[in-house]
Amino acid sequence: MHRVLEPLGVLPQAAHRLDTDPVVRDDEVRVRVERLNLDAASFRQFERKHGGDGDADGADGVRREVLEIIGSRGKMHNPVTGSGGMLVGTVEEVGESSPLGLVVGDRVATLVSLTLTPLVIEDGLADWDGRSEQVPTDGYAILFGRSMAAKLPEDLPTPLALAVMDVCGAPALTERHVARYTDPVVVVVGGAGKSGSLCLAAARRAGARRTIAVVPHQAEADLLAPTDATHGLADHVLICDARDPAALRDAVAAVGGPADLTIVCVDVPGCEGGAILATAEGGTVIFFSMATSFSAAALGAEGLAADVTMIVGNGYVPGHAELALEIVRREPMVRRLFERRQLDG
Repeated sequence: MHRVLEPLGVLPQAAHRLDTDPVVRDDEVRVRVERLNLDAASFRQFERKHGGDGDADGADGVRREVLEIIGSRGKMHNPVTGSGGMLVGTVEEVGESSPLGLVVGDRVATLVSLTLTPLVIEDGLADWDGRSEQVPTDGYAILFGRSMAAKLPEDLPTPLALAVMDVCGAPALTERHVARYTDPVVVVVGGAGKSGSLCLAAARRAGARRTIAVVPHQAEADLLAPTDATHGLADHVLICDARDPAALRDAVAAVGGPADLTIVCVDVPGCEGGAILATAEGGTVIFFSMATSFSAAALGAEGLAADVTMIVGNGYVPGHAELALEIVRREPMVRRLFERRQLDG
């Protein structure tokens, strides 16, 4: 809280503006930033605002807005989505009382949101084209004593490792909750995405009886099709608009639902009702999307008299980075999906 400039008395994530003084306190670490990874919901909102809806400024507008947010707030905190992302960099200085176990020269990925990380950009994002979630840059960030960071693996390319670590909380939370059921049916809404593909793999590893991926169109379904070199991640792939509650319920029921565990991993609003209806009484819904309206989820479940447990995926489970990286190493299809997403971006 000592880094909060306004309003005083709140935690850094809730602050409007943070102190970005490069001088580290006793328990802080300063990182030389080389790459940001904007979260999917935030980046899509920028795209729609500056290009997808016909605005003339396009990628230049995206880059300019990201710079303005970081410059004015001292952190990357999208005021529309409330989300930010994470970063990769090299440790420059470590406070004498830092509990993070880092030393100068460590290359790390932060496992906490940019919405609470003091951040300064020093190159004007000159090397970023504004068209992808990954942002090459030069600047510095401050990690707190209760922040998290993981050393980058040497066997994976940095952009790939960063993309995996950005969503590593999702598969770990999936594994935890699959283990609480006996032979569960697991539905992943957005199964061809980064977090979705990891969740499908984690569910199968944890003992799911049936995995069902929900995607919006055939191109996404094709990404999950098994090949000669890879087995499929899902037992069933459904093409369905997850914003249509009755359609999602019926599609899941037709292939062995309702689900014991439903995981929402898409960066579009309006999927709350369908996820609830697709889940069995006594089941669990995990919302792992910053596009979720938690009031819509709570009031929707109440209005449907749905006895489901609803969980906010907060991005942290002990051992989450190691689990996600191991899945990518061992599951060729998951790695292929991540690499394809990077090329498309």
